[in-house]
Amino acid sequence: MSTSVGILGTGSAVPALAVSNEELARRVPGAAPDWVVRKTAIRSRRFAAADEATSDLAARAAERALSDAGLGVDRVDYLIVSTSTPDHPQPPTACLVQDRLGAYGAACWDVNAVCAGFVHGLVTARALVADRPGAHALVVGADVYSRILDFGDRRTAVLFGDGAGAAVVGAVPAGRGVVAHELASRGDAAELIRVEAGGSRSPASPETVVAGEHFFRMIGRGVSEIVLAEVPPFVDKLLARAGVSADEVRHVVPHQPNGVLLGELVRACGLTAATTHRTVEEYANVGSASVPLTLDHANRAGRLRAGELVLLLGFGGGMSFGACLLRW
Repeated sequence: MSTSVGILGTGSAVPALAVSNEELARRVPGAAPDWVVRKTAIRSRRFAAADEATSDLAARAAERALSDAGLGVDRVDYLIVSTSTPDHPQPPTACLVQDRLGAYGAACWDVNAVCAGFVHGLVTARALVADRPGAHALVVGADVYSRILDFGDRRTAVLFGDGAGAAVVGAVPAGRGVVAHELASRGDAAELIRVEAGGSRSPASPETVVAGEHFFRMIGRGVSEIVLAEVPPFVDKLLARAGVSADEVRHVVPHQPNGVLLGELVRACGLTAATTHRTVEEYANVGSASVPLTLDHANRAGRLRAGELVLLLGFGGGMSFGACLLRW
């Protein structure tokens, strides 16, 4: 691709309601605050208000990203929303965000690669912008997991929060922007992360509601095992494609599954020389929003310097994996 494409601006949004481990313990049997910290490093998370949905958080994050990029909504050609907790099965949440923003010149669609979705959307946006010089894409990751958690299951209920993050993608100076990317999927491990009912396989019914089949389910040990086995060689493949060593990467902005797994993964990938940016302690796992929200926090704190290599790393249900190496 002759056009260098990168991130022009970032934004994020979280609900106002902060839920501490102490507060959550009153709703989740067996979730003692010290147990949650020991197992996950999570101390707090945000939960959406009753009248707050995924599109609301997505639109707020998008507005902030456009402001950071210095662009008006009329400059958005593509609007991609990555979510596994859409407002509705139809229409696409991206179309609702478009309407909230007034970005009527944009083509809009949703991506569902669960927690890897933002990186998948970013890679798609990069290709579209490179193919159409002068175009801009707005890529948003947003999830409201509090709506689908089973608060009787401490293994999952303590891990998740709600939030959104966004990035504006466009042309950048030569030598900057996306250096390389890698995407992968393991459909044979799809059962590890799932919501069993509500689709064409098992439509919603009184029976599926009573059985709790609309709740998020995860086999945590299986997820940890496949992440630690698959992600390090996946990252090695990306770095080899880019022609750089792990020691040259200055920043890692990973999905935030839980703080303990995150530490193990960074060590297994050989990325300990880089700064690993973390928001999991304050916001928990916010699904597809984890990578862009964490990126926005690092960007606004001035931690990313021009010319430094930044690795975005997502992984989640499917199982799906996505990595994108940027020169900031």
